[in-house]
Amino acid sequence: MTISIGDKLPASELMEMTATGPSKISTSDMFAGKKIALFAVPGAYTPTCSAKHLPGFVGNLDALKGKGVDEVICLSVNDPFVMAAWGKAQEASTVRMVADPDAAFTKAMNLEFDASGAGLGIRSRRYSMLVDNGVVSQLNLEETGGFEVSDAETLLGQI
Repeated sequence: MTISIGDKLPASELMEMTATGPSKISTSDMFAGKKIALFAVPGAYTPTCSAKHLPGFVGNLDALKGKGVDEVICLSVNDPFVMAAWGKAQEASTVRMVADPDAAFTKAMNLEFDASGAGLGIRSRRYSMLVDNGVVSQLNLEETGGFEVSDAETLLGQI
């Protein structure tokens, strides 16, 4: 069953790049005691993700923080090297770039789709969510290929 508003995020391990290299982080540690704006993209460096989705959250970071968001996290089924390089290329140092390398977290929320036909394998559906202390309080899930409701402005208006 797809994750819904009111559900607790599944326990999983994600990865991110640190000063010492790739590092694992548990979702329970990442979301504990914080209000997080989490958004997921089908792939780093892909057109809509690079031109609209990530830049929208970078541009709205101060407004989100002004409404009590502690951190903005971008998630993709990629490796931490790619996520770090994409964040740097997009000048997105204010957004935490997190990888779900084997899609375990994405699958646990039932938010994956198969893009093997395009040579991309299993990917995350595009979404944004507000997570309060590990519990989903808002969820904006796109239909595959869409970019209508998961933008930063929509999430900002829901807080």
